[in-house]
Amino acid sequence: MISKLVQTEFMKLRRKGIWFLTFLGPFGVVALQMVNYGLRKDWFISQGTYEWFYYVRNVSAFTPFALILGIVILTSFMASIESETKAWKQVMALPVTKWSVYIAKYTTLVALLMIACLLLVIFTLCFGLYLGFDGNVPYLDIIKYSYYPFIAALPVLGLQLWLATVSQNQGLPITLGVLGVILSYMAYFLPDWMIWKWPSLDNAWDEPLVNVGLGLAVGLGIYLIGMIDFIRRDVK
Repeated sequence: MISKLVQTEFMKLRRKGIWFLTFLGPFGVVALQMVNYGLRKDWFISQGTYEWFYYVRNVSAFTPFALILGIVILTSFMASIESETKAWKQVMALPVTKWSVYIAKYTTLVALLMIACLLLVIFTLCFGLYLGFDGNVPYLDIIKYSYYPFIAALPVLGLQLWLATVSQNQGLPITLGVLGVILSYMAYFLPDWMIWKWPSLDNAWDEPLVNVGLGLAVGLGIYLIGMIDFIRRDVK
């Protein structure tokens, strides 16, 4: 049942520009480095930072910002499809449960974001090879710094989907989302307990896996709370 609902969700997204946004996010992150290295290549060489280690971290510095922005856009867009067409009651009239509808939407979002992370791996690797850094290619680091922020951002995904599906209009989730985007840009100055800092993988212990673990645990909790609230509410 859930697999069919997920297929339905993807069908709703056809011709909606979602796939373009999924491509644009990771491409934009690497495109910033194209400009950066295009203008400052000689400076990087003179500073001794023209190598894979610094390149991967330069890319990862912009990943949380793009990730949070993508989550806000995708969650609000998916919820607005039902709200604008007044389709919530039609969906609930089908022989499906509320929890399966919620899981399908969450699964669709996770799939889109994982595809975006995969594209980020590919774009980061391709441009890095083009730049011709010396030394071995850090395949594992590229994968980690592409997927770790996504896992750490699961609480933000759960919160945004929760608000987007239960709100009468998208004003509240979008406002919170914009605030989250701003906070993610200021992650270095945020306390470690704020979920918008976690995708930066920065913490007092200097251990990215702390943020990943918190993202998994808290993300699951917010997801379950959001689903329970969605089930208990009357569909308008």
